[in-house]
Amino acid sequence: MKRIKNFAFPLCAVLLTALLLSACSGYAPGPRQTPPEYFTPSAEAANVRTELAPASENGAKTVVENPFVDTAIQPVSTFSGDVDTASYTMMRKMIDAGYNFRELKATAGRSLRTEEMVNYFDYDCPAPDGALFGVKATVAPNPYNAGTFLMKLTLRAEDAPKTEKNNFVFLIDVSGSMSQSDKLPLLKKAFRTLTAHLTEDDTVSIVTYSGREAVVLDGCPGSSRETVLDAIDSLVARGSTNGEAGLKKAYELAEKHFLPDGNNRIILASDGDLNVGISSEKELEAFVEGKRASGVFLSVLGFGTGNFRDANMEAIADHGNGVYYYIDGDFEAEKVFSADLFKSLYTVAKDVKLQVTFSPERVSAYRLIGYENRLLDEKDFENDTKDAGDLGAGALITVFYELRLAGGSTDSDFARLSLRAKQPDGIRSILEEYAITKDAYTDAPDDDFLFASAVVELSLCLLDSTYKGASSPEHLLSRVSALDLKDDPLKTQFVELVKKLLQA
Repeated sequence: MKRIKNFAFPLCAVLLTALLLSACSGYAPGPRQTPPEYFTPSAEAANVRTELAPASENGAKTVVENPFVDTAIQPVSTFSGDVDTASYTMMRKMIDAGYNFRELKATAGRSLRTEEMVNYFDYDCPAPDGALFGVKATVAPNPYNAGTFLMKLTLRAEDAPKTEKNNFVFLIDVSGSMSQSDKLPLLKKAFRTLTAHLTEDDTVSIVTYSGREAVVLDGCPGSSRETVLDAIDSLVARGSTNGEAGLKKAYELAEKHFLPDGNNRIILASDGDLNVGISSEKELEAFVEGKRASGVFLSVLGFGTGNFRDANMEAIADHGNGVYYYIDGDFEAEKVFSADLFKSLYTVAKDVKLQVTFSPERVSAYRLIGYENRLLDEKDFENDTKDAGDLGAGALITVFYELRLAGGSTDSDFARLSLRAKQPDGIRSILEEYAITKDAYTDAPDDDFLFASAVVELSLCLLDSTYKGASSPEHLLSRVSALDLKDDPLKTQFVELVKKLLQA
C-alpha cells in the first residue's frame, strides 16, 4: 500500500452523550421465542438495483444488492463510512433462538446488511502514522465464486485517550412496548455496566419518554453512581411512544449542559416503535439532521424483537452522527457498554467518505459488497456539506469489492483509494490518497481475509445473492474451521453459530 498524499490530522475527540435530570435526584415513576417480526420474508433477488427497496410495514428495509459496474464506463465508486454492527447481533439472536438456515433466510435474509456483519469483528491493520487512517489492502482469488477476485480494504482510525469532560444524555424509551425481558429489563442491566465508567468529570442526565417525556436526572455528576443507578432502576414501561417529545427534551438538556471543549452526546435506548408525534423514518431523519449543527451527537442502542423498528433506529443514528448497536443479550450488553460504546464516544473523524477509482487496465468490472444505503454520488465526495459517517477512536472499517480483472498488464495498480474526513469540530474535510498497487495481490491471503470473506459468504447465502457463486453454509464452515481462531472468542463464536444453523 503506497500513500500518495499525507495530511496531518490533529485529534479532536468528540463523544457520546447522555443527560440526567431532576437536580441529580432520583425519580419514582408511578421455550422457543416467537419469530421476530422486524424482518419480512425473503424475496427473490431478481432485479438488482443500486437503491433500497421500500421499507416493509414492519420497518425493515430489504437490501437490493450493488451490481457489477463496467470500469470503462464508470471507474469511480463513492460511499460513506459505516461502523454499525446491528445486523450481526440481530442474526445471532435469531440463531440462538433456534432458527435454522432455511428459517433465518426466509425471515431475515433479505434485510441483513453485509457491512454490519463484517464490521462486527476486528482485523489487523496498521495504526495511523501522521495520517487520517491506517490502511491495509489485499486482493486475492474469490474463495466462493471462481473466476472473480475479492479486494479487502481495512481502515483504522486514530486512538484517543479519555481526557475531555463528558456531557451524557441518556434518552430511554419506557413505553409499553419496552416491557419485555429483552428490552427495558436488559437495558437496566446494561446501563449498570456503563455507569462503572463514569467519573466526576462527567455530567449525566436522563430523559424518559412514553406518552409524555420526563426528566429523571438533570446534570448529575458521573461519580454519583448510586443516584444514577437508583434512577435507572426506578423505570417502568407503560403507555404509548412519543419519541418526538423525548428527542426534543434530550437535545434541550444536552444543549443546557453543553461543554464547548468536551464531549456532548445523546444515547437513545429504544425498540424504535414510535407511534405518537414524528414516527416515520423520513420525519426522524429531518428532525435529527436539523440538530446536527448544535454539536450534539446521537448514538442508538436497539433492544428487543417483535415490533422492533430497525429502519427507524438506523436512520436516527446515521443522521445524528452516531453509531447503531443492537443489544441481543447480556454478552453484547457487556461488550458494548464496557468497551465499544465508550470507544465510539470519542469521535476522531467526522463525515468520513471513501472513493475508490479503479484502473480499467487492471480491473474490467467491480462490485461493492454491502453499503447499499451508504452510496454517494461522485460529486458528493468533495462536497463538505454532504453528511457521511463518523468514526470513534480506534474504530475499524472493512470493505469488500468483488472484481473481474482485465487481461492487460499485471504491473499496473488496481485502484486509488481516496479518503475524506473532518476533525470532530471542523467544517472542511482533509484529503488523503493511497495507491492499491500490484503488491496488494496474493494467492495466499491471511486468516483475516479468509475469515472476513466467510462472513461475506454467509451474508450472501442468507440474501440468496445473485452473486453468491458456490456459496453455502457448509462451504464457509469448512473454510473457517481450518483457521486458527482460538485467540479471538468472537470469531470462534461465529463458527459455532454457523454450526447451529446447520444443526437446527
